[in-house]
Amino acid sequence: MDYKTFLPSKDIASFVNFFWTLEVSPEENSEKQRIVPDGSIELAFILGDDIKRYTSDNHYIIQPRAMVLGQTVSPFYIQPTGYVHTFAASFLPYAFSNFVSEPINNLKNKETSIYELFESNESEELEKSIIKALNTSERIEILEAFLFSKLSNPRTIENVVKATVEILFSNNGNIPINKIISSAPNQKRQLERKFLDIVGVSPKKLSKLIRLQTALKLLINHDESLTNIAYKCNYYDQSHFIKDFKEFTGVKPRNFLGDKSMALSLLFYK
Repeated sequence: MDYKTFLPSKDIASFVNFFWTLEVSPEENSEKQRIVPDGSIELAFILGDDIKRYTSDNHYIIQPRAMVLGQTVSPFYIQPTGYVHTFAASFLPYAFSNFVSEPINNLKNKETSIYELFESNESEELEKSIIKALNTSERIEILEAFLFSKLSNPRTIENVVKATVEILFSNNGNIPINKIISSAPNQKRQLERKFLDIVGVSPKKLSKLIRLQTALKLLINHDESLTNIAYKCNYYDQSHFIKDFKEFTGVKPRNFLGDKSMALSLLFYK
């Protein structure tokens, strides 16, 4: 598996976290891979063979070849049909709402063709340009130019949402929402509505996703004990850590590293 990430230009960095590519030879992809949610929305282009996403144990759909992957709040399985070659942009949680009129909450837990989100002619031109590009650098230039064109009349990002997202990330999700904003019920409800419109999930759910990312990186890259991880990530106790971990990965922490279906997720988090 060859997974690479690329930083965006400074002008688009407030929207795009990074670009990434993945190439996998056909002989490496026979097994299903479980994908763990990471709290981001992605605009992805499948340049290799088709990829299946399982909707149940025995049923699947073929992912659109140019698509937006909305916020996911539970793990899901994919399975390549051959050679994997994917190019994608990973957006900051609040950012993708600036490029589409569709409510972000409508994109949650599914992939949506770009032809459903943008004008047909511009979607076709973008897809063809990405396919014909000679390398990743050209694809990044093409996609950044497209995103800039969509920002010609940008909507103002709600300050409270952006500030909350930044605080959650800077604290690795380890801060109660009540400490960020006033705990008055009407203000909390207002923030919930704005988050669903702009980010696609609630502040609490995003906080849990960010904290899980921190825990996963400690588990994979630092050989930490489960007790230490639970303590460092500010879970109430180990049972709380295990419960959240299983909610988003589908397995208990002690089974994660040895699960063959997690190979792709392990690669992403390394």
